[in-house]
This record gives sequence, structure tokens and C-alpha cells, in this order.
Amino acid sequence: MAADHPGDDSGTDDPGKRPPTSVGGGRRRFLQVLAGALALLLLAAGALAWLAYRKLDGNIGTDDVTGRRLRNDERDRPDRDARAGQALNILLIGSDSRSGANAAYGSDGTPGSDGGQHSDTTILLHLSGDRRHATAVSIPRDLMVIVPPCQLPGGTRSTSRLMQFNWAFELGGPACTIRAVEKFSGIRIDHHLILDFTGFKKMVDAVDGVDVCVSKPIHDRDAKLDLPAGRQTLNGEQALGYVRVRESLGNGSDTERMGRQQQFLASLARKVQSQGVLLNPARLWPLLDAATSAITADAGLSKLSSLYDLAEELRSTPPENLALLTTPRRPYPGNADRDQLVQPQADQLFSALRTDRLVTVSPYAPAPTAAPTAHGGSPAGGGNGGASPSTGLGAGPGLGPGSSSGPNPDGRMTPGANLVTGSGDGSDALASASPTAGNSLFALPGSSSGAPSAAGSASPGTGPTLQGNTAALDLCSMH
Repeated sequence: MAADHPGDDSGTDDPGKRPPTSVGGGRRRFLQVLAGALALLLLAAGALAWLAYRKLDGNIGTDDVTGRRLRNDERDRPDRDARAGQALNILLIGSDSRSGANAAYGSDGTPGSDGGQHSDTTILLHLSGDRRHATAVSIPRDLMVIVPPCQLPGGTRSTSRLMQFNWAFELGGPACTIRAVEKFSGIRIDHHLILDFTGFKKMVDAVDGVDVCVSKPIHDRDAKLDLPAGRQTLNGEQALGYVRVRESLGNGSDTERMGRQQQFLASLARKVQSQGVLLNPARLWPLLDAATSAITADAGLSKLSSLYDLAEELRSTPPENLALLTTPRRPYPGNADRDQLVQPQADQLFSALRTDRLVTVSPYAPAPTAAPTAHGGSPAGGGNGGASPSTGLGAGPGLGPGSSSGPNPDGRMTPGANLVTGSGDGSDALASASPTAGNSLFALPGSSSGAPSAAGSASPGTGPTLQGNTAALDLCSMH
């Protein structure tokens, strides 16, 4: 008789046979290990994403000073037109402060020039309320405008005066530039972005260059450009020279340079929107790092989330709905190297933007090639572009020896000098210099102070048609 084994319920005494393993228990252990690994991966990915967000967010500079200065001048700023709805007006300012990495570049992007803060590129970007249309208006730096009183870096205030537009930035920084734009356009500026030129180079390199069309060979040693004619892919260094150089390209006017800048930005936008950039982390990260490092914005746009929302809205704007044009202007009487607004086209443009009406563009007519003036500008309306507040303006209405405050004994103009007689702010001289415009040239149109519609704008109404291009146009196909 076999001996009983208390507690043995196996029903077998075979020592070589093991109890069966639970299949369900093994599967549970495997799932637990897998879940733990996935949790660790998600945690690591979340940590990396958080660090990346903090890095990009920290790259963006915040300009609080401009906001404070503008608040001090709130009574003198134009009201927002109630018809504008949810439209936005953003002033884009290209800055080369001549400090840090920018010290290697002169006033035209060439080595060995003066110091101080400069802005040779200013673009007014209008986003329609429906975010399906946009208008980018280049403002000539040689445009003669009345700059209202501004707070200066030392704490004092300037007086209202007539001066070349880009002097406003050198005089009182972005706040003074914004005040000048609001004065001659009547458009309330909602936000501003300052783009550093060194960061601009890094953005171009981050997308492996940007395509442009060169109609004639370019050989400019100072601008570091040596390009044959035809379609070219420019790296960051070449791109900076291409958008900033003036004298050696075309007729030497600022007109052509602004056109090149618009064309280049359109080409850059098309490159960024391509899947090769947006869907490739290896290319997208350097672009985001370069772009955020190059930007200084007002408090409302200085967060990564705000810039992302803005970028998403711009992406929803088809390239054919992005109009690129220049503020209508013509040579300033007495000095062909300066510009003045052309009426009624300028007022039509600004009125359309104030009320969020659609601005349509027709292609630029071919400009005749003219011999450069002594300052390198074109008699047909170029503007020398390279002038600074220390450059003599020459004779002209209100600019001669009879001015209440004009050139120094050596013929050089001091920054912010009052250039005219009469009222002291330049309005009388500028109005007389523009007989077709009269005093309305800088008059602020009446506007409503009503709040923008919470529902946003409908599709923009019909506005003027002016010379320009759209971002969808590939100019290389036209050559």
C-alpha cells in the first residue's frame, strides 16, 4: 500500500514532472513590464518636450520698455477702428544694433561702419479678421515723415519734427518708430516684433538655404556676394548681403531693395511651409531655435505659445492671399534721395488696412534703369537708403540755411534736428512740398473707439488695387 502524503493534492509522485505554469500570470507580468517601460519613455519624452519648450520660450526677448513708453503717449495714439474686428496690425522691425555679433556689419550690411542702433527694414503686417488674407507693406526708410514727440533713452522727450523715417528708431527705439507709423497712417499698431539680422542668417541656414532669382550676375565683395545669373540657393551669409545691399544691385535704389526683401521673405515662407522642414525634427528644431533667438517682441507676443498661435494663423493664409507691396511714394522735392507719400494712393491703402478691407495687388511695371545719383539713389524715386542722422540732406523745402535748426557748421545733421521753419514740427513745409496732398497728408482720419467685435471679422470688403506681388509668385518663372 502506498504511503499517504499529507497535504499532497497533486495526484502524482513523479519527481520529474513539474506543476504547470500559469499562462495568465506570465502575460500579466509581461504587460506590467511593458507598461512600466512605456511610462518611463513617456516621462522622458515629456521631460524633453518641457525642456525644449523652456529653451525656446527663454530664447525670445521681451520688450517691456516700448510698452511703457507707448502707454505714456496713449492719449495721442489713434483709436482702433471698430470696423477692424479681430484684424491685427504687427510692425516688423529689422534691427542691426552694431553690438555683439552685429558689430561686423555696417549700415548696408558691410564691414566697418558706425555704431548705434539702426533699423533699415520696417514692414507693417496686417492680418485680416478671418485670417485668410494678409498684407505686408514695406515702409521706405528714406520716407520723410513727421515723428511725434518720443521719450528718449536718457529720459527726456523729443519734440515733433520732420525727419527721415528710419531716424525715428535711432532717436527713440521701437516706440518712436511705432508712433511715427501711427502718425502718418492712422493705424493702431497692436504688436511689434524686432528681428535681429544675425539670427536671420541662422534661420536661412537652418532650412538649408533659400532660393532667389538673380536677373544679372552679382559681384559685390563688401556684401560677400558672387553669384551668377539665374536661380540661386543662398546660405545665411549670402542672404543677409542680398536683402541688405543696395548700391551694386539694379539701379541702386531702396525701391529695388525692398522688392528683393519681399521676394526673399516670400521664398523663405514657402520653404518653411514645405514638408521637408515642418515634418523633419532635425531641420525644424534648428529653425525654431534660430527664429526664437532672433526675436524680441512686446509682452503680448513674447511667449512661445503666442508666437505659435500667430504662426498657425499665418499658415492658414494661402500664399496667393498674402499681398506684398511698398508704401506709395515718390521723390521728395529738393532731394531725390528722399521720399514722400503719394496721394491719394497712400490714404487709400491705410484706410483699407484700418477698416480691414482687402488690398489687391497687380504686378509691378518694369522700372527703367537710371544712372545713380551722387548718393547712389535713383532719380526715378530711389532713395539712398544708406543715410543716417549724420548725413547732410542738401537743399530742399525747409532744409536750407533759413531753417530754425538745421545742419551743423560742417554740413552734418544731428540726430533729430528740427529740419524746418514755421510751426517747428515740419507739417507746413511737408504739406507745401506735396501739393496734391495738402495738409491731409499726415492728418489722422477720424476713427471710432469702439471695441473690436468678439465674433471676429467676416471676409474683408473690397479695397484698393495697388502695385505689388503676392507670396505665391515665383519671380524666377518670369525671367
